[in-house]
Amino acid sequence: MEEVEVAPPRAHEVRIKILCTSICHTDITFWRQEGIHPSIFGHEAVGVVESVGEHVREVAVGDMVVPVFTAQCSECPDCLSDRSNLCSKLPNVPGSMPRDGTTRFSFASTGEPIRHFISVSSFTEYTVVDVTHVVKFDAAFPPEMACLLSCGVSTGVGAAWKVAAVEPGSNVAVFGLGAVGLAVAQGARMRGAKRIIGVDLNPDKFEIGKRLGITDFINPNDTGGKTVSQVIKEMTGGGADYCFECIGSTSAMAEAFQSSRMGWGKTILLGVVGNATPIGIPSHDIIRGRSVIGSLFGGIKPKNDIPMLAQKYLDKPLRRLK
Repeated sequence: MEEVEVAPPRAHEVRIKILCTSICHTDITFWRQEGIHPSIFGHEAVGVVESVGEHVREVAVGDMVVPVFTAQCSECPDCLSDRSNLCSKLPNVPGSMPRDGTTRFSFASTGEPIRHFISVSSFTEYTVVDVTHVVKFDAAFPPEMACLLSCGVSTGVGAAWKVAAVEPGSNVAVFGLGAVGLAVAQGARMRGAKRIIGVDLNPDKFEIGKRLGITDFINPNDTGGKTVSQVIKEMTGGGADYCFECIGSTSAMAEAFQSSRMGWGKTILLGVVGNATPIGIPSHDIIRGRSVIGSLFGGIKPKNDIPMLAQKYLDKPLRRLK
């Protein structure tokens, strides 16, 4: 534990008292990298607004909010388009605040500056974020669920709903049944998928997954010498219509692609890889109708879509493990 100073918010910024935060594998991936320390990690959280800077109008002191790692300025061409959820006005600035490139964190003992992490930095009692990275919640909403909507659940459900646009009656394969993969299963179920195949090394994930939409389970260590893609092709009569990679492994990405159906199979990549390792996909398979698409935050526009997902939780289509 370290004692740090958290500076007051500047113009267009909000200082938040963190109520709860959870760990995402992306935090671990970046924590292991060289050259980005000291940093305050964490990006999946919920909190209460403690103070606001000048020109902040949409939230006030006392509001419950979730900080998110993608901005939505609602003004730039990307924010105004349905084709992107990447804000071109305020792109992520590694290690600092997006508008001025400075930090609001420092060590209390030495005054040494501390880097921000993807515009959130939630592993601290207080954080400062730009108002474009904040989504307001009703104070009565369960904070632990709001926390998950700030990253994992929104990323997975959004990937099935917005990026893949899973069609009713489809065959879906989900590689990696962590928080994001299980959320993908939920999104696919809500979209009417017929068969949702979960792929994971942990057999306990099948029982968990069945409660959220998984219909079949494959353990890569228990396939009788066959590849996962061979098993999925046999189960689906040619391959899954949609494959989601939620691990952050280039070999799993390639296997997910090989598990997709020739002609129209779509592979959606959600996992974050900690290096620049290329994905091995034969070019002749691409031109035969398969496609690969990346998905950041599930295509979610946070200020538009997270409130919609919150309502789906309250209305019960979006299930919660108990």
